[in-house]
Parts: sequence; C-alpha cells; structure tokens
Amino acid sequence: MSIPTGGPAESLGSPDLTGSSGSAAVSPDRPSSDPSSDPSSGLSSGAPSGPVSPGAASGSVTDRLVEANQHYAAAFHDPGMGAAPVLKVAVVACMDARLDLHKALGLELGDCHTIRNAGGVVTDDAIRSLAISQRALGTRSIVLIHHTNCGMQTITEDFRTELEREVGQRPTWSVESFTDVDQDVRQSMARVRTSPFLSHTDDVRGFVFDVHSGLLREITNK
Repeated sequence: MSIPTGGPAESLGSPDLTGSSGSAAVSPDRPSSDPSSDPSSGLSSGAPSGPVSPGAASGSVTDRLVEANQHYAAAFHDPGMGAAPVLKVAVVACMDARLDLHKALGLELGDCHTIRNAGGVVTDDAIRSLAISQRALGTRSIVLIHHTNCGMQTITEDFRTELEREVGQRPTWSVESFTDVDQDVRQSMARVRTSPFLSHTDDVRGFVFDVHSGLLREITNK
C-alpha cells in the first residue's frame, strides 16, 4: 500500500478499484479508449456510443470508470461460471494499486477469491471472508501477499489518535501498521492457522511481492 507524503490525515493510498478481479484500476490520466475519439475510426466524436451517465460532463474518475464499463458490457459474454473458485484458493493481499494480482499469479477470471485491505493483513474481517470462502464456497488453500515499500510501514497506531482529534470519535479498528514486512506475514499466517473459524489451514503460505522486480519471495516460519 502506498501512502501520500502529505501526512497521515490524508488518504491511506490509492483506492482499490480492482474488486475481486485484481485487474489494474483505470488511470484518470490514461487516454480514452473510446473509438469515437479516434478520427480514423469513422465515428463522430459528437455521437455517444452508448448510454451516458448523468455526471459524464464533469469528467470525474468515477464517470470514466462507468463509461469504461459500458464498453466492457457491450462486448461481454456471460461465461456461465458458478461462484466457487475453480482453483479452490483464496488470496489475501494489500490493496496497493501497484499489485495486479491476476497477472502476477497467472490467474484467470473465476480462479480464486481475492481479499484485499490496507497492508494485506489478516484482520477479523479477513477471517470472516476466508471462513465464508472455505465453508460456503469450497476453497482449501490460502495465499497471503504483502509487498515491499508498503505504506503501512510508514504510519503507526497514532493514526487512530489523529482521527479521533479530527472527527471526535476514536476508531474501533486497529491500524495494523508494521515495520518488519516479513514478520507481519508470519503473524498473518499464524492468525490463519490458529483461527477456530477456518476448517482448512494445512495449505497456508505467505509471500512478499517486490514492487520493483515483480517477483514473489516466500516467507517461512523461523
């Protein structure tokens, strides 16, 4: 997870717009893929190619995502998949925008469950998702992925105090910041293996993703 340099009161990083697919988020600065913007396409730039969202004229990031979805849906074919992941694996990873999990792990649509949060730490809510993934949807393996240069290494639990000063209410959740990424992966593995709510804890492995090389480095227990 990356954190802006403006201070802890700012956003914790780029929002995870990937959802469960793990695909990269749309950049607001990326040139439009709309064929109507290409003079060589023969399409008039004044004619919309599909439904237009009410706020499209504002050009917000969300409007651009909705527009991209309209193009996606126009060519979409229902793959006829069930909800259970084909590979019976759940991946818990950081929400950092630099991690394209499906590409990094060679995954296809429908292969896995993807659970992402700030830091990729195993929290109570991650356990909730994993329990549903295993008990209701048949997953058996769990992969935990942290990464290098994570923003969670640059803040502390004081973040909660700062929020309390700002909004007048102390968060009930823990920040789950850390300084040693390897040790935090080990802690997350331990939380999975000792959870009474998870029925399959024999195949749990943890990794650190290098944001510069794209490689995974496996973390083992000391």
